[in-house]
Amino acid sequence: MAENTKRSVFGFHGIFGVLISIFGLIFIWAVLMSQAIVVQQKSAHNPYDHAPVRDIHNVKMISVENKKFSITERTKND
Repeated sequence: MAENTKRSVFGFHGIFGVLISIFGLIFIWAVLMSQAIVVQQKSAHNPYDHAPVRDIHNVKMISVENKKFSITERTKND
C-alpha cells in the first residue's frame, strides 16, 4: 500500500505558505499596535480623577461603601 504523501494542514506549501503566514502575522501585529496607540491617545487626553480617594485607610477590603472611592471620570469644570 502506498503512503499518502499529499497530506497537509493548510494546503499551502513552500515559499507561498511561509509568505502568507508572515503577512498574516504582520497584519495582526499592525492591527493590535494601531489599537494600542488609539487607546493610549484617548487615555492621555482623558485621565482618571484620583480625588475621590483622599485617605486610603478609610477604604475597607469588603464593603459596599467602597463605590464612593471608585475611579470616576473627570468633570468638564476641573
